[in-house]
Amino acid sequence: MIRWITGVLDSPSPDADDFWQAVTSSTLSPWRDAGGDSVTLRPAYGDPFLALHVVEEGPARAHLDLHVDDVAAQARRMVDVGAAVVRRDGELVALSSPAGLSFSLVPWRGESAWPEAEGRLHRMCLDTPSAMFDVEGRFWSTALVRERPTPLNVLMRRVSDDEAGMHLHLRCADRAAEARRHAGLGASIARVAAEQTTLRDPVGRQYCLTSPDA
Repeated sequence: MIRWITGVLDSPSPDADDFWQAVTSSTLSPWRDAGGDSVTLRPAYGDPFLALHVVEEGPARAHLDLHVDDVAAQARRMVDVGAAVVRRDGELVALSSPAGLSFSLVPWRGESAWPEAEGRLHRMCLDTPSAMFDVEGRFWSTALVRERPTPLNVLMRRVSDDEAGMHLHLRCADRAAEARRHAGLGASIARVAAEQTTLRDPVGRQYCLTSPDA
């Protein structure tokens, strides 16, 4: 059972940390992990669902942290439905989905309070190669069994590229105004479509702003 989902933005440097703190109107938790390379974006109210992680090498990317009661038991369950264990690091188990998408199992610490964001549901988009789309869909539909909805949901998108990846979708009431705000804080606007605006953060990571009904 997945209790909570955190989207983790992996970067080769902390250059985008101030940007993400500003666009999410968050405060930063103390740095943690063995090398002090992870920090949580704390909302004004409720439990965090986004975090930042400095990695040894680029490019900037994203992964999911799945919060569970029993990490070892859930790791076995994930392997049974198609995941592969990448590493074990203390209480954390890092895995890879059948298409190569990275995620980790971490202990649940009681996270349950939605942030003060009008109950808005944000999403991590799983960019999945066409050849693996059906397999990946079956994996995630089995893996992401939850007791209740969480502020960060998961969306799958079929892509033609061979390499799978993830990018964040942030819902907002006024995409145009929000895109201007993000650009003023350091993002660049890549393209504007009917239902979403694609941007890049200061380290080049792609993410999207979406309308409330998207």
